[in-house]
Amino acid sequence: MSPRGRPAEIPAWADLALLPLLNLGAALGASGLLIVIIGEDPRRAMATLAAGAFGSAESLGYTLYYTTNFIFTGLAVAFHAGLFNIGGEGQAYIGGLGVGLLCLAAGGLPFGLVLPLAIGCAALCGAGWAFVPAVLQAKRGSHVVITTIMFNFIASALMTYLLVNVLIKPGQQSPETREFAVNTWMPAAHEMLGWMGIPAGVSPLNLSFVCAIVCSILVWGYIWHTRWGYELRVLGQNEMAAIYGGISPARTIVLAMTISGALAGFVGLNEIMGVHHRLLLNFTGGYGYAGIAVALMGRNHPLGIALAALLFGALYQGGSELAFEVPALTREMVVVVQGLIILLCGALENMFRPFLAARLARVVPAR
Repeated sequence: MSPRGRPAEIPAWADLALLPLLNLGAALGASGLLIVIIGEDPRRAMATLAAGAFGSAESLGYTLYYTTNFIFTGLAVAFHAGLFNIGGEGQAYIGGLGVGLLCLAAGGLPFGLVLPLAIGCAALCGAGWAFVPAVLQAKRGSHVVITTIMFNFIASALMTYLLVNVLIKPGQQSPETREFAVNTWMPAAHEMLGWMGIPAGVSPLNLSFVCAIVCSILVWGYIWHTRWGYELRVLGQNEMAAIYGGISPARTIVLAMTISGALAGFVGLNEIMGVHHRLLLNFTGGYGYAGIAVALMGRNHPLGIALAALLFGALYQGGSELAFEVPALTREMVVVVQGLIILLCGALENMFRPFLAARLARVVPAR
């Protein structure tokens, strides 16, 4: 730490790349030690995990399918505005509700019309669910962490009521809707590649992955190459300076939160249109909460978030294969590995900063 209690200064490239790699290496080292304590070979475990995530076209498809959700929820955290949006789970839930209602009503429409309507519904519903906490923060000072947590539970309760009492398919007990018409399904990656004559393994990966990449590019352009993005970053760094510069904190907070909610709502495209083809309970699967760790590890930069999302996608898919191949390493152990990554890359992200600053000071000439 610096004499004033602030983190030690290191070059930007080291902060964005080298420090996260050190944290990740420490997390994997701690995971390997834990595997040794259990009595398994850590090299075999890591090789099995990597093969399960990237060893075949099918496993790669599953990895990228998980990655898609993590990109959406990681982009939705809104750290740049000085906010901590942990309502991605509820916003994804309501975004999926909007997508599901559209697909139920759009049985006769061509997919070329259904897709933009679904994107609009996901964005509008997710943004609408984030709008109320945003206004409460901007106008009343209600902390966005508390309000978004509450709205996660409200979204869950609302979905339970709708699927049990209103939208449930007649004659069944499972709380889910009828299956959507085929013309509303998101094209799967193996189908699209098959149309081009490229063989690919069957997996849930679908066109939503392309949407996630496009969203990453658009968020990067918005934050660093527009006036509104500049206002958002200034507010996140110094609210008094933002006010002095004529920036409205209330307007910027509402705008940042609604954009974040829209991004989280896109999870519904991947899950509802791309995989389940029906509206059902708990389709979000905790992606909204895991997105917080993805944003922390990715330094809240779209490229870093995409790489962190790929890592978490690999852990999800490779962890399933690891639990199958090595029975001593259960799915809960994979969750422990994820927890170590979150701990060392999030909560303890500056642990190696003084060490790294001291080493770089010896090899990098001072300006």
